[in-house]
Amino acid sequence: QRADSLSGGERRRLEITRALATEPKFILLDEPFAGIDPLAVADLQKIIKELKERGLGIIISDHNVRETLNVCDRAYIIHQGKILESGPPEKIVSSQLARCVYLGEDFCW
Repeated sequence: QRADSLSGGERRRLEITRALATEPKFILLDEPFAGIDPLAVADLQKIIKELKERGLGIIISDHNVRETLNVCDRAYIIHQGKILESGPPEKIVSSQLARCVYLGEDFCW
């Protein structure tokens, strides 16, 4: 099957597989949860967790905060080029600064 005929979730899995072919120590995932359905998000989260367990470093840049916080050990809130908050997901979601600048007061995780 041609890559251009794959669904969004299938494309994400293919992108990760291609990156793993070089046996990296770290991979960067740019917006991995964008434009995919909830089932594909859950599948991708499972893959990310399995890769973490195998010792692979994973850097994720994504605006889908809930999905990202569910798989990360550490998060950063960057605003106007500066790190405003960093730490484990629990620290980020409880930060008044992060809520004021990015998450919103009603953010639930």
